[in-house]
Amino acid sequence: MLTAIIIVFCLGYLFIAMEHTIEVNKTATALITGVLCWTIYALYSESEHITHQLLEQLGEVSSILFFLMGAMTIVELIDAHDGFELINSRIQTRSRKKLLWVICLLTFFLSAVLDNLTTTIVMVTLIGKIVKDNKLKMIFVGMIIIAANAGGAWSPIGDVTTTMLWIGGQISTTAIIARLIVPSLVCLLVPLAIVTMNIKGKLRESGEEEIIETTVSSTEQRVVFFSGLIGLLFVPAFKTITHLPPFMGMLLSLGALWLLTELIHRKKDEEQKKQLSVLRALERMDVPSVLFFLGILLAVGVLQNTGILMGVANWLNGITQNETIILSIFGIISAIVDNVPLVAATMAMYPLDLHAMDSGFWILLAFCSGTGGSLLIIGSAAGVAAMGLEKIPFGWYLKNITWLAFAGYVAGILSFLLQEYLLS
Repeated sequence: MLTAIIIVFCLGYLFIAMEHTIEVNKTATALITGVLCWTIYALYSESEHITHQLLEQLGEVSSILFFLMGAMTIVELIDAHDGFELINSRIQTRSRKKLLWVICLLTFFLSAVLDNLTTTIVMVTLIGKIVKDNKLKMIFVGMIIIAANAGGAWSPIGDVTTTMLWIGGQISTTAIIARLIVPSLVCLLVPLAIVTMNIKGKLRESGEEEIIETTVSSTEQRVVFFSGLIGLLFVPAFKTITHLPPFMGMLLSLGALWLLTELIHRKKDEEQKKQLSVLRALERMDVPSVLFFLGILLAVGVLQNTGILMGVANWLNGITQNETIILSIFGIISAIVDNVPLVAATMAMYPLDLHAMDSGFWILLAFCSGTGGSLLIIGSAAGVAAMGLEKIPFGWYLKNITWLAFAGYVAGILSFLLQEYLLS
């Protein structure tokens, strides 16, 4: 049974990677892979709790999907009101190099305040307004993924795995920020420096593009933009105060922004209201990407519930006792499977009486699990969201971005080890 599940899982990933070669949409492959893995588990397992496990897994997946849908709808609503032009108009540089640095550094620090998924959605949407060359845009998006995951790793609310470790008592806020901000920054700066050397010239002027007349006033534009931004910033604060899942805060922010836009546009005619409504934003939302995410997470859930991930962790622990090597490999594996069950398995294997709170083991685990997902475009929630928004092929990312992400990943680990050695 386990062999069959692994074969189906690997074949599914292969077909997703070959999406443009076989001309089959990755969403269809992901959904088939997820359902087939659970079907094999249900048919050949002797467990009587498979349905219960599936519903539990669906609960975890749904929380991520609702969060993603809420964030994407808020961003679409801001975009419908030309809110991103407020940022675009203030980016004066036409230099590709300078713009890349501005976008990546802004993503890095913003993802620590929001989270890497929300930040990626915002920044990818923004860069779509500024960069018109498709190849250049894909490079920018690839770097945004690296920057978002690196930025999320050094904040307790920047990535779901760091949040897990923070809530579980493995790390504290001051320790994760103080000891990971430099390695995380190195993880970004190394690939950023490499890409900078290969980017030349200025952005193409957009003066000849068609100017679309809008019915949104400057006041409405600012109100919706800043309200949406406050709503996104409210999510981590809501989670900290209530201890409810982040998607609850996101849905509350979406509901508040929905109410606000209904009140703002209540006196306009029906056609204008329709163009600026949440209903139109929901229509524009990339549903195939949400379903793709669903299929991938369901497939990974089978690996978690059948004990395959725990088996991999135990196998690695039996091969080597070097915890740095183990955690580094965990980070690479997190590019293939979801980092949440990997971190959960690690937390179960290594109790706090073995590694105390804020030990180097937990800090490095937070870094590796947070940044390792950048190695593949489907290795992190940020990557999956960007893949859906800009239709970036799996193979293109593997060829052009993976090696950059790996260089930053290795450099970040080495800088962490050097930092720990100097501080000790």
